[in-house]
Amino acid sequence: MSETTRRAVLAGAAGVSAATVLAACGDDIDDPTGTPPAGNTTTGGTTGQAEALGSVSEVPVGGGKVFAAQSVVVTQPTAGQFKCFSAMCTHAGCKVSSVENGTIKCPCHGSGFKIQDGSVANGPATAPLPSRTVRVDGDKLVLG
Repeated sequence: MSETTRRAVLAGAAGVSAATVLAACGDDIDDPTGTPPAGNTTTGGTTGQAEALGSVSEVPVGGGKVFAAQSVVVTQPTAGQFKCFSAMCTHAGCKVSSVENGTIKCPCHGSGFKIQDGSVANGPATAPLPSRTVRVDGDKLVLG
Protein backbone atom coordinates (compact mmCIF):
# COMPACT_ATOMS: atom_id res chain seq x y z
CA MET A 1 0.00 0.00 0.00
CA SER A 2 1.36 3.42 -0.98
CA GLU A 3 1.09 6.33 1.43
CA THR A 4 1.07 9.92 0.14
CA THR A 5 3.38 12.09 2.17
CA ARG A 6 2.96 15.78 2.91
CA ARG A 7 6.23 16.43 1.10
CA ALA A 8 4.93 14.74 -2.08
CA VAL A 9 1.71 16.76 -2.02
CA LEU A 10 3.58 20.05 -1.51
CA ALA A 11 6.09 19.22 -4.25
CA GLY A 12 3.26 18.44 -6.66
CA ALA A 13 1.45 21.69 -5.81
CA ALA A 14 4.66 23.69 -6.28
CA GLY A 15 5.20 22.10 -9.69
CA VAL A 16 1.69 22.95 -10.86
CA SER A 17 2.06 26.53 -9.59
CA ALA A 18 5.40 26.99 -11.34
CA ALA A 19 4.02 25.62 -14.61
CA THR A 20 1.05 27.98 -14.41
CA VAL A 21 3.27 31.02 -13.80
CA LEU A 22 5.65 30.09 -16.62
CA ALA A 23 2.77 29.53 -19.03
CA ALA A 24 1.31 32.94 -18.18
CA CYS A 25 4.68 34.69 -18.54
CA GLY A 26 5.36 33.10 -21.91
CA ASP A 27 1.98 34.02 -23.38
CA ASP A 28 3.32 36.55 -25.89
CA ILE A 29 6.73 35.04 -26.63
CA ASP A 30 7.10 32.55 -29.47
CA ASP A 31 10.89 32.45 -29.36
CA PRO A 32 12.42 30.37 -26.54
CA THR A 33 15.32 32.84 -26.31
CA GLY A 34 12.94 35.42 -24.84
CA THR A 35 13.00 37.77 -27.82
CA PRO A 36 9.65 39.53 -28.16
CA PRO A 37 7.95 38.97 -31.51
CA ALA A 38 8.37 41.84 -33.95
CA GLY A 39 5.55 43.92 -35.28
CA ASN A 40 2.74 43.00 -32.91
CA THR A 41 2.80 46.00 -30.63
CA THR A 42 0.68 48.51 -32.51
CA THR A 43 -1.87 46.66 -34.62
CA GLY A 44 -3.63 43.35 -34.88
CA GLY A 45 -5.08 41.21 -32.15
CA THR A 46 -4.08 38.64 -29.64
CA THR A 47 -6.01 35.95 -27.90
CA GLY A 48 -8.52 37.37 -25.46
CA GLN A 49 -10.81 40.34 -25.65
CA ALA A 50 -9.90 43.96 -26.24
CA GLU A 51 -9.72 46.10 -23.11
CA ALA A 52 -9.70 49.90 -22.97
CA LEU A 53 -6.63 51.23 -21.15
CA GLY A 54 -6.99 54.97 -21.23
CA SER A 55 -6.49 58.04 -23.36
CA VAL A 56 -3.68 58.47 -25.89
CA SER A 57 -2.85 61.76 -24.14
CA GLU A 58 -1.91 59.87 -20.94
CA VAL A 59 1.22 58.48 -22.62
CA PRO A 60 3.84 61.20 -23.24
CA VAL A 61 6.06 61.19 -26.32
CA GLY A 62 9.45 59.78 -25.29
CA GLY A 63 7.91 58.26 -22.16
CA GLY A 64 5.20 55.91 -21.03
CA LYS A 65 2.60 54.97 -18.46
CA VAL A 66 2.15 51.87 -16.31
CA PHE A 67 -1.42 50.56 -16.31
CA ALA A 68 -1.16 48.55 -13.09
CA ALA A 69 -4.66 47.04 -13.17
CA GLN A 70 -3.93 45.42 -16.55
CA SER A 71 -0.26 44.67 -15.71
CA VAL A 72 1.03 46.46 -18.80
CA VAL A 73 3.14 49.49 -19.60
CA VAL A 74 2.48 51.54 -22.75
CA THR A 75 5.21 53.71 -24.23
CA GLN A 76 5.34 56.27 -27.04
CA PRO A 77 8.96 56.30 -28.28
CA THR A 78 8.08 58.74 -31.10
CA ALA A 79 4.92 60.73 -31.75
CA GLY A 80 2.07 58.40 -32.71
CA GLN A 81 4.07 55.18 -32.20
CA PHE A 82 2.73 53.19 -29.23
CA LYS A 83 4.36 50.09 -27.78
CA CYS A 84 3.01 47.86 -25.04
CA PHE A 85 4.82 45.44 -22.76
CA SER A 86 4.09 43.26 -19.77
CA ALA A 87 4.57 45.20 -16.54
CA MET A 88 6.17 42.17 -14.87
CA CYS A 89 9.95 42.49 -14.60
CA THR A 90 11.73 39.50 -16.14
CA HIS A 91 14.26 39.42 -13.31
CA ALA A 92 12.15 38.60 -10.25
CA GLY A 93 8.55 39.19 -11.31
CA CYS A 94 8.05 42.56 -9.60
CA LYS A 95 5.78 45.06 -11.35
CA VAL A 96 7.56 47.93 -13.06
CA SER A 97 6.60 51.22 -11.46
CA SER A 98 7.49 54.11 -13.75
CA VAL A 99 8.89 55.33 -17.05
CA GLU A 100 11.70 57.87 -16.77
CA ASN A 101 14.28 59.19 -19.23
CA GLY A 102 13.34 56.66 -21.92
CA THR A 103 13.54 53.70 -19.52
CA ILE A 104 10.87 51.52 -17.93
CA LYS A 105 11.95 51.17 -14.28
CA CYS A 106 11.58 48.25 -11.89
CA PRO A 107 11.70 49.31 -8.22
CA CYS A 108 12.77 45.97 -6.77
CA HIS A 109 16.35 45.54 -7.99
CA GLY A 110 16.87 48.46 -10.37
CA SER A 111 16.36 46.80 -13.73
CA GLY A 112 15.52 49.10 -16.63
CA PHE A 113 14.01 48.40 -20.04
CA LYS A 114 14.09 50.50 -23.23
CA ILE A 115 10.79 52.13 -24.23
CA GLN A 116 11.39 51.36 -27.92
CA ASP A 117 11.39 47.57 -27.69
CA GLY A 118 11.34 46.43 -24.04
CA SER A 119 14.96 45.24 -24.24
CA VAL A 120 17.16 45.41 -21.16
CA ALA A 121 18.75 48.83 -20.62
CA ASN A 122 20.36 47.81 -17.32
CA GLY A 123 20.28 44.69 -15.16
CA PRO A 124 20.05 42.57 -13.21
CA ALA A 125 17.30 41.51 -15.68
CA THR A 126 18.70 39.69 -18.71
CA ALA A 127 15.51 39.12 -20.74
CA PRO A 128 13.32 41.79 -22.38
CA LEU A 129 9.80 42.59 -21.28
CA PRO A 130 7.32 40.52 -23.33
CA SER A 131 5.43 42.67 -25.82
CA ARG A 132 1.66 42.98 -25.81
CA THR A 133 -0.69 44.26 -28.48
CA VAL A 134 -2.07 47.78 -28.18
CA ARG A 135 -3.97 49.80 -30.75
CA VAL A 136 -5.34 53.29 -31.01
CA ASP A 137 -9.11 53.62 -31.39
CA GLY A 138 -9.93 57.30 -31.80
CA ASP A 139 -8.30 58.92 -28.78
CA LYS A 140 -8.27 55.70 -26.72
CA LEU A 141 -5.64 53.01 -26.22
CA VAL A 142 -7.03 49.49 -26.47
CA LEU A 143 -5.24 46.38 -25.24
CA GLY A 144 -5.67 43.27 -27.38
